[in-house]
Amino acid sequence: MQYLMAIDAGTGSVRAVIFDTEGNQIAVSQQEWTHLEEEGVPNSMTFDTQKNWAITVECIKESIKLSAVRAEDIVAVSATSMREGIVLYDAKGKELWAVANVDARAVDEVKFLKENFDGMEEEFYTLSGQTFALGALPRIMWLKNHKPEIYEKVASVSMIGDWILAKLSGVIATDPSNGGTTGIFSLKERDWVASMATKVGLKDTIFPPVLEVGTVMGNVINQDSGLSSTTKVVMGGGDVQLGAAGLGVTKEGQVAVLGGSFWQQVVNIKSEVQPPKDMSIRVNPHVVTGLSQAEGITFFSGLVMRWFRDAFCDIEKLEAKERGIDTYTVLEEKASKVPVGSYGIMPIFSDAMKYGKWYHASPSFINLSIDPKICNRASMFRSLQENACIVSAINLKKIQEFTGIEIDEIVFAGGASKGALWSQILADVTGCKVKIPKVTEATALGASMAAGVGAGVYETLVEASEKLVAWDREYTPNIENFEIYKNISEKWEEVYEVQLKLVDRGLVDSMWKAPGL
Repeated sequence: MQYLMAIDAGTGSVRAVIFDTEGNQIAVSQQEWTHLEEEGVPNSMTFDTQKNWAITVECIKESIKLSAVRAEDIVAVSATSMREGIVLYDAKGKELWAVANVDARAVDEVKFLKENFDGMEEEFYTLSGQTFALGALPRIMWLKNHKPEIYEKVASVSMIGDWILAKLSGVIATDPSNGGTTGIFSLKERDWVASMATKVGLKDTIFPPVLEVGTVMGNVINQDSGLSSTTKVVMGGGDVQLGAAGLGVTKEGQVAVLGGSFWQQVVNIKSEVQPPKDMSIRVNPHVVTGLSQAEGITFFSGLVMRWFRDAFCDIEKLEAKERGIDTYTVLEEKASKVPVGSYGIMPIFSDAMKYGKWYHASPSFINLSIDPKICNRASMFRSLQENACIVSAINLKKIQEFTGIEIDEIVFAGGASKGALWSQILADVTGCKVKIPKVTEATALGASMAAGVGAGVYETLVEASEKLVAWDREYTPNIENFEIYKNISEKWEEVYEVQLKLVDRGLVDSMWKAPGL
């Protein structure tokens, strides 16, 4: 029997997952890790390579133990990771410096680039689909400005998933889907654009080979990892893009909404399609050659729901415990009795995508009532569900406008897709059929597909997804509700603009601002 391993390095944890070649999960070991703020460096989020490698190895060994399979029977391993997190190495491949994806220390560097290189961000965005705020250039500039002795030793850069594969194989490389999120990249060519570094005074010799997802990098040479030297190490990719592959979203025009802590709305487009001129949408290389993904992001949707549950819903928690079900299930049951529109309650949390100049209003609820029969936990909970779907629909509309792709079907995955009410609301708000796959946490499955391609188990990622992805249920839109939500969406956009002006006037605090604003 042959098995595949996926290592999934997320923002808050890392896990090693073993699959069989039919896509069945055999065992998983997961541990949390933390990224600490560097002393005296506001908004920093360092990635401790030494500590986190030890945690990763523990997960690898534990998953093998739990699976009761022989290490020699794991024919290939691949990795996926949070995007934007980077690792810098010296000439011998030793880690020098690393930051997690949420590191935002380079505020001054982003401002410097915007103020001193007029038109450059727009130029780079046209090539890469990325702005300065989340890219690698400002962070590397920060290192040069603040720790020049480390910067001088830098010989290579990779992403965090690539780092795991480098620890296993000894080969430093990246793939387009992960490397593309640095912003030092060409969407069309699926390769580095080293001249971007040259133009801002950085080294242009630090960019490693770019390998397509599923390319064999070598065999495991790290004898302490718990894996066999016969196991192939295979190039993986970014978590959202490999997650899309794990959901069967591998062809042009296919769409997914990933409902996790943040919500991503992704639409597959051809690699040669240029990003929109207004820089409103992020565009990333996909894990499938010839495709990119236009991506909208809704901030904190899942985290806001968790906050609401933990802050206000102790009664529902007790009821859920007594009934042996999830608290969200209880809340959905109550919210399903609330009419469409939640009595006019408007949550103000994440704005729709404005990638070029992005900041949020102060978090709040608008249009509350003092009638407890109307304004209560059930109606507020439903309003949050509706709002996440409304912002997603606005982002998808932006993508439709610049790509010309007609969207009539959405794959919905992540924790939010477990909710029947939430899934139906997404269908009603967007006017699209919504399909729920049996495997909704698909990132690790996508990474195992990459490993399988490298091992020759599957011919391509597209073929693997067609073979392995199965559907659990689907929802069709209620057209009457669709018209109601369209009106609510238009009102919400107007209200949000007014709320942003309160931030502009310094009267309230923004929920989040991109670095450099």
